[in-house]
Amino acid sequence: MLDGWLDYHRYTLLTKCAGLTAEQLRQRATPPSSLSLLGIVRHMTDVERGWFRHRVAGEEHGYLYSSDADPDGEFDNVDAADPEQDLATYLGEIDLARQAAAGHGLDETFFHERRKTEMSVRWVYVHMIEEYARHNGHADLLRERIDGTVGM
Repeated sequence: MLDGWLDYHRYTLLTKCAGLTAEQLRQRATPPSSLSLLGIVRHMTDVERGWFRHRVAGEEHGYLYSSDADPDGEFDNVDAADPEQDLATYLGEIDLARQAAAGHGLDETFFHERRKTEMSVRWVYVHMIEEYARHNGHADLLRERIDGTVGM
């Protein structure tokens, strides 16, 4: 059931981006904010990767768009980004996240090294649904500002 809710929110983000040009996807909310639809897609790509592949499945890898040296890189570095490639990467990361979560029960736990605590797979799903809900609200406002489209 949590998987279905998460997929709903993933689909909502893609819907907010549908039919826009590369320039529109890169468009910032309002100065000095670096928030854009493409930045949200890139952020959620890293979030999917971090929670499901790194934390739940224990895979070792870095983030794609952000780093210790550039912690907001997913939002800040969209001006030269290729939205088509970034959307494909996002979809690929969703598939990899699903694979990483497969076979892990909701009550299974892992140790979060930075937070120094045990966390459950259930907590990850709930957190991801919250993360998408928050950013889909941002995406809704961004889309309305870009072309007046609301309620998709």
